[in-house]
Amino acid sequence: MATQATEHAFKNILTSLPKPGGGEYGKFYSLPALNDPRIDKLPYSIRILLESAIRNCDNFQVTTNDVEKIIDWENTSPKLAEIPFKPARVLLQDFTGVPAVVDLAAMRDAMAKLGSDANKINPLVPVDLVIDHSVQVDVARSPNAVQANMELEFSRNKERFGFLKWGSSAFQNMLVVPPGSGIVHQVNLEYLGRVVFNTDGILYPDSVVGTDSHTTMIDGLGVAGWGVGGIEAEATMLGQPMSMVLPGVVGFKLTGKLRSGVIATDLVLTVTQILRKHGVVGKFVEFYGEGMGKLSLADRATIANMSPEYGATMGFFPVDHVTLDYLKLTGRSDETVSMIEAYLRANKMFVDYNEPQTERVYSSYLELDLDEVEPSMSGPKRPHDRVPLKDMKSDWHACLDNKVGFKGFAVPKDQQDKVVKFDFHGQPAEIKHGSVVIAAITSCTNTSNPSVMLGAGLVAKKACELGLEVKPWVKTSLAPGSGVVTKYLLQSGLQEYLNQQGFHIVGYGCTTCIGNSGDLDESVSAAIAENDVVAAAVLSGNRNFEGRVHPLTRANYLASPPLVVAYALAGTVDIDFEKEPIGIGKDGKEVYFRDIWPSTEEIAQVVQSSVLPDMFKGTYEAITKGNPMWNQLTVPEASLYSWDPKSTYIHEPPYFKDMTMSPPGPFAVKDAYCLLNFGDSITTDHISPAGSIHKDSPAAKYLMERGVDRKDFNSYGSRRGNDEVMARGTFANIRIVNKFLKGEVGPKTIHVPTGEKLYVFDAAMRYKSEGLATIILAGAEYGSGSSRDWAAKGPMLLGVKAVIAKSFERIHRSNLVGMGIIPLCFKAGEDADSLGLTGHERYSINLPTNLSEIRPGQDVTVTTDNGKSFTCTLRFDTEVELAYFNHGGILPYVIRNLAQN
Repeated sequence: MATQATEHAFKNILTSLPKPGGGEYGKFYSLPALNDPRIDKLPYSIRILLESAIRNCDNFQVTTNDVEKIIDWENTSPKLAEIPFKPARVLLQDFTGVPAVVDLAAMRDAMAKLGSDANKINPLVPVDLVIDHSVQVDVARSPNAVQANMELEFSRNKERFGFLKWGSSAFQNMLVVPPGSGIVHQVNLEYLGRVVFNTDGILYPDSVVGTDSHTTMIDGLGVAGWGVGGIEAEATMLGQPMSMVLPGVVGFKLTGKLRSGVIATDLVLTVTQILRKHGVVGKFVEFYGEGMGKLSLADRATIANMSPEYGATMGFFPVDHVTLDYLKLTGRSDETVSMIEAYLRANKMFVDYNEPQTERVYSSYLELDLDEVEPSMSGPKRPHDRVPLKDMKSDWHACLDNKVGFKGFAVPKDQQDKVVKFDFHGQPAEIKHGSVVIAAITSCTNTSNPSVMLGAGLVAKKACELGLEVKPWVKTSLAPGSGVVTKYLLQSGLQEYLNQQGFHIVGYGCTTCIGNSGDLDESVSAAIAENDVVAAAVLSGNRNFEGRVHPLTRANYLASPPLVVAYALAGTVDIDFEKEPIGIGKDGKEVYFRDIWPSTEEIAQVVQSSVLPDMFKGTYEAITKGNPMWNQLTVPEASLYSWDPKSTYIHEPPYFKDMTMSPPGPFAVKDAYCLLNFGDSITTDHISPAGSIHKDSPAAKYLMERGVDRKDFNSYGSRRGNDEVMARGTFANIRIVNKFLKGEVGPKTIHVPTGEKLYVFDAAMRYKSEGLATIILAGAEYGSGSSRDWAAKGPMLLGVKAVIAKSFERIHRSNLVGMGIIPLCFKAGEDADSLGLTGHERYSINLPTNLSEIRPGQDVTVTTDNGKSFTCTLRFDTEVELAYFNHGGILPYVIRNLAQN
């Protein structure tokens, strides 16, 4: 651990920030005081990294050489220079918060067993934990949905909630926002985001890493933030610098303004497609240009939110007047906003579009005229597969025809017009390919944006007035990201029209977007399953990977909230809104899309009159007071947690079993079997346990053996604090494609020595019991999607020693390293197929066992038992990652360091 140098290397630039009326706000490390002309050309996002390095420079964890690398960004970033970064705070939601608190509790136990002070284990930076991922849409289309779903949420999750409540008092520096308050990223935007910190008289920019990849939403507020694995977040909490490659920055210039009727969601889907095509993985994207003034803060946050979908680390919007106005709107005090503006102006981090702009240098440049954006959706299986609204019908028919893939379902021509009639609670109903069975206004991406939420209300109002009604078998839901949304929907009078169309509020939190859709009506489920119908979900979320939203919706489209309402009314995605009517109105006339679609002016008028600062103040003043169900939870006050061996929710993890003060050192891999053989685009949704627990799965068997009824299985996410359940749910996705199974889809693999087809967990345990190591073969973009710590913890518990892939998603690769798994990349132009690897071989990875002989990015030879040999790149990217590998992972590294001090 760092021993702070007695004298700060940059004490000479510590400068006072005066208040306008006398006195001072505090002191700050002044970038202008460095008198270095290179700083004026730096992107704003890089200036935040620079300030952090200067402030935290102790010439141990952060050195003056690191500071120089950042100042010289224009020359060092193309060379992939490594820098340390210490974010100002950490953001957790409950699904990732539980395992983080479990690990902290287990680390306290490990410290005690090593004879050290257990209370040394405490977050060293502020940790904000928002409980938002537990809402299941069990009850929908009911005025009592919120209370009913909340009661079910508490009955299922009482033990987890109690554990988190214990953590909030046992650990210092941890704020827990109770369930029912909203979605983590919206709460972060509206309430938690500081923009500028003032800690012990030192001012510095807010920056945050979060255990959900959509942490990037806060970039819309000018706060640098992005998603990391739970493992990295835990290390950051414990004072470790994050090791990162100094990123390239793509400058994205926005000009013009959106046409009437085109909204933020259309823009974000367009931006996502442009950036995905440009290639921005591992880079920052920084938005600038005269079009910025026309973009509301909420629109910016919507674009920033989807950074993971376009692949960037951040989509950053520097602070300007629009940001300050939003801070005032959301109830931040005038004095706080004045302090923020004064600090950012003084430290050259504020953009004033009324002043001439200094040309900043970017790694590459893009430009978009906002006037060119058109109404859009994305799907049916990936967020970056944008479809212009006018092309939806033809695209849908192409998807039915195409062979199975990201844009194909391979439905035979003679089956495409099949209509399935069924009885829905005594009334005749029918569905066909493309029928919408889930229509959900959900997800922080859109529910934080008043213009699209009120736009949805206006669509519902116009539809009600014209006599259109959503069919009762469509599962409609509205899950706002904060209580503020309800206040302005009620103020505007539009909530009653949403209710009439079945969009009752179901709860405040993440729902359909993360698979918390709840069950479909049994009659609908049977009609889909028994007739192999390609049913559709339309949701205002950010993720639509197959198998994520609901097991029975094979087509899933991302759309704006107003479009969600429009498609719910149409009842199908197989419609051309320009030419075909949505339905028949009360006067017998055909009603078209244009009849119910609001203009930009109509929406702006309602936003102006309905979204008021007091709504934010009132909502967030009440937030920390909790709710009656939360306040009634009683928890012990001990600093060490009393593990309940019978608990199926919270279980002491085995990571620190038999841990000693000496690190285990690096290891080579000898004669390993291949556990799984994958192609391209295996996402963390495929790897990590997510969604519901299948009745025949190893996890279900484990729970039933412990007396848990099937109705009480809950989701994998809710059981993230139990490693036994999570190990069994790793690679348990029903849509996973494993080459061993020759076209069959599902969570099984071949046990190579016997040729038996087993659940992945059962095969892994058989290898483990025989003392045999395993590896995974994979294609490109292995581990893309949301950051999930269990996508790395799970494979480690299954005994996986290495993953050999064409390429890795950034966060997932670092998570594998954090859990002591070796990431290897095939050389360019090579993969398992081109090398003739079937996965039936045994693999030896010739890695030196002496740490001094291993370098980041070195070549490593892999040999097989049938005489093949190939070279891979070792993807330990930094010296710090090698240190983690030496210790068997990041957490043992932290414990040993803390125990020695």
